[in-house]
Amino acid sequence: MNTDKPAAAQPGSFVGAALLRCYNGWRMGQGPRTFYIETFGCQMNVHDSEKVAGTLIARGYRQVDNPREADLVLYNTCSVRDKAEQKVFSRLSQFKRANGHGKVFGVLGCVAQQEGAAIFEKAPHVSLVVGSASYRRLPELLEQAEAGRQRVTGLELDTDETFETEFARRDSPHRAFLTIMEGCDNHCAYCVVPFTRGRERSRTSAHILREAAELRDAGYTEIQLLGQNVNSYRDPSPARMNFPELLSAVAEVPGIRRVRFMTSHPRDFTRQIVAAIDSHASLCDHVHLPVQSGSDRVLARMQREYTRAEYLERIAWLRSARRRVSITTDLIVGFPGETEADFAETLSLLDAVRYDSAFSFKYSPRPNTPALALGEAVPESEKGRRLAVLQEKQREIQLARNQELVGSEQEVLVEGRREALGQWIGRTSQNRVLNFTVPEGMPDTIRPGCYAAVKVTRAGPNSLVGELSWRGTEV
Repeated sequence: MNTDKPAAAQPGSFVGAALLRCYNGWRMGQGPRTFYIETFGCQMNVHDSEKVAGTLIARGYRQVDNPREADLVLYNTCSVRDKAEQKVFSRLSQFKRANGHGKVFGVLGCVAQQEGAAIFEKAPHVSLVVGSASYRRLPELLEQAEAGRQRVTGLELDTDETFETEFARRDSPHRAFLTIMEGCDNHCAYCVVPFTRGRERSRTSAHILREAAELRDAGYTEIQLLGQNVNSYRDPSPARMNFPELLSAVAEVPGIRRVRFMTSHPRDFTRQIVAAIDSHASLCDHVHLPVQSGSDRVLARMQREYTRAEYLERIAWLRSARRRVSITTDLIVGFPGETEADFAETLSLLDAVRYDSAFSFKYSPRPNTPALALGEAVPESEKGRRLAVLQEKQREIQLARNQELVGSEQEVLVEGRREALGQWIGRTSQNRVLNFTVPEGMPDTIRPGCYAAVKVTRAGPNSLVGELSWRGTEV
């Protein structure tokens, strides 16, 4: 760490004075520096924030839950949809009005990469702008900020590196994220990710398996493998594992009870993935397979590189698995040029697949994406109508799918307790939330992190309700 006087600081400026006070307060022994980090977006962002937090803690920072108590305020951002991006600038604006003197502000992640140095103009009190492909340089960039530099950026995309760190502050004591790859080589017409996270870079299988064993040793029993497109994983080491082989290898790590993965691109989804699920009980009964649209015409305009028939072929592979595999998806309504007939095909796809859950959104134009040049915009009011119709149909399907499980016994990983309702909260292998009680007369030895057998007694569209079973309970 640089311990020289921060000669680059300019006390006459807002940012320079704030940096100098923060730096000098630390040098004079006024207690550990504090940081606050807020995360927007996907599981990749959540795990990136865990790594950033671990890196800061290793540098002597202490995490706080309120940005007003922090010396360093970080926003780890998402730009997949316009709403998330607006929230970030809203947060920054609130601090500008509420007096952010004495703090250092940083914007991380996709909005940082997308907007770059323009953030300094939109929010002059920001002094650190770092895209996700530059997180490996975070200690170096923090050192520059600590030394008083006003505008510190890390925006390189041309890299072979992934953000690996031994310092990750995990949000859950029982379930852990494990990044296997970063970036994306697909160019879906609506998606900004290739422009904000860079090209695909895979970690070596040895590093991934070592981290899985370390997580096991730290007491984690469930691991979720993460990547923009996990199916594209290509081991850069001599082992040359593909994704199904890596899945199997992680599933065979002793002591790991559950393994999940996200997200899969349908184009690269193979029978071998289903075979791995069939062969390893620890691989969860859940696959998230985003389809985005049920119309071949819209899929082509989206540059998804598969047809409806090819997608349904992959669904058939999953339905033929020896276990009942929960299938979830992402859907976009109102993509440029989507007609009422195209939308009807999406609705018919819901009937054909009967998803266990679906995340659905109105199309949001994003910078640098090919969809901007398509024209034929669907009116916002029509997007809203279509989204409401789709979500109501999916709600009915989810209710019916969940009701099929009433009377069955499900193993759950216990996550917590709702004291007001006297219920424990668990999650099944199929990624369903199952709230349950302990029958009268049965010892309540349940605790977060244990696995329990629960009999399903009722079902709603978004969760299940049940009672702890007398048999098969592991506490």
